Amino acid sequence: NADRGEDGSPSYTCETAAYFHNHYIQKRIKTFERDCSTLSSESDKAPSSFPFRSYFSLEQDITVKETRQLLLQLSDMFEELAEYRPLEMLRSQRQRSDYFIMKQAKIVAMTCTHAAIVRQQLVKLGFQYDNLVMEEAGQMLDVETFIPVLLQKGDGGGGGTIAGDATTAARLKRICLIGDHNQLPPVVKNMSFARHCNLDRSMFSRLVANGVPYIQLDRQGRARADIARLYSWRYNNLGNLNHVLSSTSKYHLANAGFAHTFQCVNVEGRGESTPTAYFYQNVDEAEYVVALFQYMVLIGYPPEKISILTTYNGQKALLNDILNQRCGSASLFGGVMPRAVSTVDQYQGQQNDYILLSLVRTKTVGYLRDVRRLVVAVSRARLGLYMFCRQNVFDNCPQIKQTMDVFRERPTNKLQLVSGETFPTERKVGSINEAAGSSPVPQGQFEVDDVGHLGSIVHAMQSQLT
Repeated sequence: NADRGEDGSPSYTCETAAYFHNHYIQKRIKTFERDCSTLSSESDKAPSSFPFRSYFSLEQDITVKETRQLLLQLSDMFEELAEYRPLEMLRSQRQRSDYFIMKQAKIVAMTCTHAAIVRQQLVKLGFQYDNLVMEEAGQMLDVETFIPVLLQKGDGGGGGTIAGDATTAARLKRICLIGDHNQLPPVVKNMSFARHCNLDRSMFSRLVANGVPYIQLDRQGRARADIARLYSWRYNNLGNLNHVLSSTSKYHLANAGFAHTFQCVNVEGRGESTPTAYFYQNVDEAEYVVALFQYMVLIGYPPEKISILTTYNGQKALLNDILNQRCGSASLFGGVMPRAVSTVDQYQGQQNDYILLSLVRTKTVGYLRDVRRLVVAVSRARLGLYMFCRQNVFDNCPQIKQTMDVFRERPTNKLQLVSGETFPTERKVGSINEAAGSSPVPQGQFEVDDVGHLGSIVHAMQSQLT
């Protein structure tokens, strides 16, 4: 009954609406148009035969031009009902989804994995498209790049069959691959296939390496100009968009409570541990990161603007455990959590205003030796990046030396904070010792000796609230 009308009456269906329009509405419109044909201008008063005065609540005379606008509204209404009519005949959700894809949708979005799952169904439906856009193409396997190309029947224009039907020509005219071959490659679990068969190279990177013409963007608009220096050396002449350089934008305001917009914080202590094989954790770094998150929330930072990243799943699990203990629903923070706690690999393609990054390893550099992973790690932040690591381990790695050199421009490897500030601040970047040898250290700036020192600061701030 609900499909037909509130009382089950068939008069509520789109089918009867179409019948009503063709046999009653159109008949009266033709009579009215015949009466209008004797008039000399559309500005003349409309004939009294205009049949819809009651429907439009017309109490005064109107012109012929105005009646045509009202008739256009009626036409639009019945055209919309005609578009809904197939939904009355298609009962299942699957049938309705197929109808929308085939007849209504101008843009169809899906993952490459989903394209592989539904390919046979789409080909059977006769799905066709002219343009194909693949985002994050630098992180797709070759086969994942090919599958979306093969979602329609037809030949490629040279007699070869794409989907088993050479009677129709494929409509595909344009393929646009969007990606970054300087970031992480496709994930291949089998190391032999990845290293010896080069299956961890995307079609995107192969085309670039083989000299296929491509367009490379030479301006970035995500991060502050000084944060962009951490990874701009990997790109040819990478500059900044005007809104990043504008003196009136948020990119020129300092981070409240911090002396610097980005910093590498050296963390001494027990170092890395492996409760199980390859499950790397670093308790000191995890405690430091969570304490800094608490500090930021206490001075007013919105938690959804903060993300915590790490390079290992073991550290991610440890961070979640500590966050649940320190910031859970039973704590003063009442369950306030950062927007995301993720590994660097999983966070590719995402961003946030403030990133707290834990590198975990204290004996060797580990995964971060791949400079593409480093580029992803340091390019997720828009306004603030605070990286925690055993600095001497990473300073000695030649693959990431240029990024570490930018971090070493800071006057110290200890976290520098500014007391008495709350978010947001009107302080400009550079007004507090933004680089070695700049303006004198003002009142309120101090160094955090270690995680215990920051923990005591957070505890004192919590005590003031209670």
